[in-house]
Amino acid sequence: MEVSSVPTENELLNNVDALLNRVDQNDLPTPAERRRLREAAGLTQTDIAKVLGTRREAVANWEAGKNEPRPPQRTAYARLLEGLTVRFPASATETAPDSAVPDTLTTTSAPETPSAMAPAAAKPPAHPAASSTRPASTSRRPSAKKAVKKTAAPAAVVDPRFENGPLAVVDCEDGQVSAYCVGGLVLDVPAKSLPALVDWTITEARLGQTRLHRNGRDADPILVLTPAALERYGLPAALSDEERRTGRLKDSHKVVKQIQRAELQLTQRGLGPWARLFRDPEGPRRRCVQLCIPSWNALDAREWDKKDDPQLPGMHPADLARYLGTYAQRVMTPRGTTSTTGLELMTALRPPTRAEKNETTGEFERALNTDALTAVYEHVECEVPDEHPKLKGKFERHHLRTPAEMLMEEPYDWCRPLTDDECMLPYLVAIDVNMAFAAATNGLTVGLGAPTHLTGNPVFDPKVPGSWLVDLSHVDLSRVETGGRTLDAGLLPSPFTPKGDRPTGPAWYATPTVAYAQELGFEVAPIEAHVRLESGRYLDPWYNRLRDAYVATMADLGVTTTMGGQEFLDAITVHKQVDPTMALLLNAIKSTAKGGIGKLRQRSRGQVPYYEPWPALARETWRPDIRAAVLATVRIGMHRKILKTAAATGRYPVAIGTDCIVYPSTGPSPLDVLPYTDEGKPVPGTFRLGVSPGMVKHQGTQTVLWAEAQFEEAGAVFNLANLIKTDPASGEGE
Repeated sequence: MEVSSVPTENELLNNVDALLNRVDQNDLPTPAERRRLREAAGLTQTDIAKVLGTRREAVANWEAGKNEPRPPQRTAYARLLEGLTVRFPASATETAPDSAVPDTLTTTSAPETPSAMAPAAAKPPAHPAASSTRPASTSRRPSAKKAVKKTAAPAAVVDPRFENGPLAVVDCEDGQVSAYCVGGLVLDVPAKSLPALVDWTITEARLGQTRLHRNGRDADPILVLTPAALERYGLPAALSDEERRTGRLKDSHKVVKQIQRAELQLTQRGLGPWARLFRDPEGPRRRCVQLCIPSWNALDAREWDKKDDPQLPGMHPADLARYLGTYAQRVMTPRGTTSTTGLELMTALRPPTRAEKNETTGEFERALNTDALTAVYEHVECEVPDEHPKLKGKFERHHLRTPAEMLMEEPYDWCRPLTDDECMLPYLVAIDVNMAFAAATNGLTVGLGAPTHLTGNPVFDPKVPGSWLVDLSHVDLSRVETGGRTLDAGLLPSPFTPKGDRPTGPAWYATPTVAYAQELGFEVAPIEAHVRLESGRYLDPWYNRLRDAYVATMADLGVTTTMGGQEFLDAITVHKQVDPTMALLLNAIKSTAKGGIGKLRQRSRGQVPYYEPWPALARETWRPDIRAAVLATVRIGMHRKILKTAAATGRYPVAIGTDCIVYPSTGPSPLDVLPYTDEGKPVPGTFRLGVSPGMVKHQGTQTVLWAEAQFEEAGAVFNLANLIKTDPASGEGE
């Protein structure tokens, strides 16, 4: 009998996986760019070959384009080039003429964005207010199916399924419904009802976003509905008081009835500010659309806008599409609040499962990824908040748990009185750590598996993440070796408590805190511990994604990684006036980093009675131990640099609030505080001015006389850092 040549389903899936693997390898810049980055960094081919464990000739061949690196060197080489690209971006003169970004979305050129026109100089250009009328130069298309692409050399592969971007802002003007997309594209929307709008989005709009990891899933398209669009489709401009409490439109509303008649499905959350409407999938293809309704408070002003001066209500749909679309492209498609999006970004970059072929049956089965959070394990008593079910019956209702009963890894909130010598100085200068919480996740090893309880005085291992009960009250900072200078411990906060007080006995600490005590040269002797033997750098891709988004947005605002010293300070002073839309994006990115870490220990918001399980506890990503490790790393990293600064200059901080440090100074600038070598470079290990996460910027300056007046008025319960901080949105706490 003749054997059929038609491939089986499994063979086709294997072919697709092979093709995806090949596509995944296209992650390196051109050979010429590889050489440029190496030379810009002052590295030799031998330097790179040594760290990658290969021969110099191999690196030369990679830069000549004769061959390509193979795993595992390829991944490491890609990360090296990525880091060099951030530090040494190509200038305009180095960019090839054929590398211009094509306009694949419109039939005519879209207008230049304000960020593209903004100079990098310190003085901001005039920026016109958003108009209430449609821009005359905005491109239009009747529908995605009838589009004619403009011929241009592609800068990157665009998934044709999502060629119009991740989302659209739907508006109605003079009876015409329009969908504003990223890049200035505007689509004419033929839909006459909300169900028809959803079906048009699924079949014609070509909206959505390609998955961030090959084992993840593509992002569903988002439609942002303006008040005019709500009126056009029969929806109220605002929810009633009862609907706001329930977070959804009443099921008796006529539009909800329309959705039911059209056989569309809503999730259990119903038709609310972030509603999902879907039909059953067609094979592997999802058919789901998410609605974002700003006038129903979908975009909370505390995260997406300016709380004291809201910009979104009057923003033109084209600017709103640019804002949210750029966020989606640089971070991910929004999933609700920035906090929720920050948490979802972790899962999108580290999916818990993958499809794995069973060699016996030939079928693909669900398999777990070892580098992800894949299960909900039993929680540890010392790590959970007071309302957790595990504490039921353990303490009195209003009992305040002590450090020996609870892991209290929190950001700094410390302030001390000024000394007589410091009162003679004229200024207090506050510096702020960029993206402090995100920076702390870079390279941080966290637990991935179940906790293991160790008793009987276990030996401390700084490489094992966990919670340790240990007495650090013997650590005396005046005995720390600082290159010949004796530290004044009375002017320094303790690195082991958020309030800066010296510990008085055994307490629970995360691994980074105990490791720091050991780093300072003191003996540590744990009494017991809860450790995670399965561990990894789970948050590395999350940090890289947010770092790149932050640095790119700061560049749009005229602040680049090549700036330093006074040039950087001048640019950072006016960066928010360069482009108001990108300034909102910057705050949203910082809120995503802050909120994502906070969500790891999301507390009950009154959904259930005390000591009853709340929904967040069912997530694999409810991991208070990871949050504690990040916050400990933030505090320890700041203290390490404070010691280095004190050793180099004899200067001590007078207040620390989360990621803001206040120093007495002879002048009003950070340049009067931060130490530099004779060559004009920052002293190694101290705070460094710059735009990258972990570096610092100027937060504000006040006089010492002002501080003394504040002390007299407020008394002991007072932190100078909280008032000198002129930008509350830059805080990185939970």
